[in-house]
Amino acid sequence: MTTYLLRRLAGHAVLVVLAASLAYLLAAAALDPRSNYADRNPRPPEAVVDAELTRLNLNDETPLPRRYAVWAQGVLRGDFGRTWQGEPVNDELWRRLSVSLRLLAAGAVLGGVLGVLLGVYAASRDGRVPERIITFGSFLLLAVPVFVLAVLLQLGAREINQLTGLRLFEWVGEASPGAGEGTFGPLGGFGDRVRHLLLPTATVALAQFALYFRYQRAMVLDVLDADFVRTARAKGLRHRDALLRHGLRVALIPMTTYFAYTFGLLLLGAMFTEKIFGWHGLGEWLVDSITRGDVNVVAAVNCCAAAAVLLAGLLSEIAYALLDPRVRRRPV
Repeated sequence: MTTYLLRRLAGHAVLVVLAASLAYLLAAAALDPRSNYADRNPRPPEAVVDAELTRLNLNDETPLPRRYAVWAQGVLRGDFGRTWQGEPVNDELWRRLSVSLRLLAAGAVLGGVLGVLLGVYAASRDGRVPERIITFGSFLLLAVPVFVLAVLLQLGAREINQLTGLRLFEWVGEASPGAGEGTFGPLGGFGDRVRHLLLPTATVALAQFALYFRYQRAMVLDVLDADFVRTARAKGLRHRDALLRHGLRVALIPMTTYFAYTFGLLLLGAMFTEKIFGWHGLGEWLVDSITRGDVNVVAAVNCCAAAAVLLAGLLSEIAYALLDPRVRRRPV
């Protein structure tokens, strides 16, 4: 098991380096940080602009390989460089990363767990009324883009607040430190954070739920018709026991691979969610940095995203190996 994990880790490390390098090269070739100085009044002399961009390793007149070499050396030291305004990327990167993690962790776990559990339940109750309702709801969620879902949740929350006369939901920004004190008693600050977190978390969770539910339900339905499950039922096991004892583990194996593929969609949905709900995380920072031509920020965020996606892939392979030990003996 250790050898298998080390081989997979080495392979993923190479992919992270390639993905991060490609992200920097594309950003450096396509973005134009020089345009940020064009609208200044008075406009700085070109020599001053060139000197400032060279200091920040953003000068488009410097050969791209040389800029990449400087950036790569800094990354190896744990330094992602500076923004076009001269501020360290690292400080803002870790702050924004913590914001995104607070948003994504709860939504991804909640959506994934609910999707798998209800997928198994719906497959075992195929054709019954509860299953049809859940399946229709999942189809509806799949048809609704994330940004539309976020707006619909905001409208619904506004109606609930008006009907109850209470601010049960907040949908703009994050909770400020100390906010809500005296509103909900001793837990006022915690309550305010929860109110700000509910809607964006629900947006992420519902989008993930729809994806996991549809796939897990299909996998369980395939397993129910497998020979080994029918044999177990022929020997006297009830439908539920045959599924739980013999079919569920097999049905979960494809979900481990599916998790790695959906993680990229999770990050994409998070960008829309952060912008709509005013969360100052990596997604919002990436969108704003692209419009400003901030090469080092775009490269740093993409580096984190690549590492996160490939880490998800590594975790899925670990889960795959635990569920199916045969893969550990296969050549990589």
